[in-house]
Amino acid sequence: MSYRSPLEARIAKKTTKAIADFNLIEDGDRVMVGLSGGKDSWALLQILDELRHRAPIDFSLIAVNVDSGYKEFKHDLIAKTCRERGWEYRIEHTSIGDVMDDLLEASATPCSLCARLRRGVLYRIAGEVGATKIALGHHLDDFIETLLLNLFFAGSLKAMPARLVSDNGQHVVIRPLVYVGEAEARLYAKERELPIIGCCCPACGDLSLQRQRVKRLILDLEQEHAGVKQSMLKALGNVGPRHLLDRRLNPSGELRDSVALRLADEGSALIQIRQ
Repeated sequence: MSYRSPLEARIAKKTTKAIADFNLIEDGDRVMVGLSGGKDSWALLQILDELRHRAPIDFSLIAVNVDSGYKEFKHDLIAKTCRERGWEYRIEHTSIGDVMDDLLEASATPCSLCARLRRGVLYRIAGEVGATKIALGHHLDDFIETLLLNLFFAGSLKAMPARLVSDNGQHVVIRPLVYVGEAEARLYAKERELPIIGCCCPACGDLSLQRQRVKRLILDLEQEHAGVKQSMLKALGNVGPRHLLDRRLNPSGELRDSVALRLADEGSALIQIRQ
């Protein structure tokens, strides 16, 4: 069974590689896809459905949309699309939109709080539907943008993992689109005629100035030096902890020992040269 287009074949190859590299989906898994209605989550659901019919393992899918409670949100269109394509789905209606102002701290952004609240709902539903994995639509650009945002503005050297076990050990969150670019996901959703649905939040699409700046920076670098994004993604899997300043990764005693050994080696080499 061939893929419908070169784009679908390319995305399938990248998604399959991510699944294999990070052990994201295993035989017998029930994968719950967080379906926001945006291009990324639609692309994820579509490509996982394509792979499900081709994979040497058996796994099932269920799409879950967390409705924040905004009246204009087109949850009926999400339901209609899932039914037409034979996808099992569930729409969870919540009042997240109503409680945002009460819970939002002065220094927090609406999107970060909303994401945490929605994640909590997804965790609850995962238990109710028997999901063994929770799949989210974060793509390559999300990974490297998060890396730079934390580096520049949060004083932290971290991005996001492709596979994450929740703090209580009860849930496994996976991100199968880690090797897929945002532009590819957008084109794929359009190619498969999936309806892009905004969340209707007043802040939706209003990226912070920091994220906008990081997006522009990456775009400029990629235009000047093709392959920068791939290099940054590769760096996330090629960490040299001994060359960082985090003492939890490189205790000072270990550092002293390694430096002493290096100096001793250099001294021995110098003596040999002089002899």
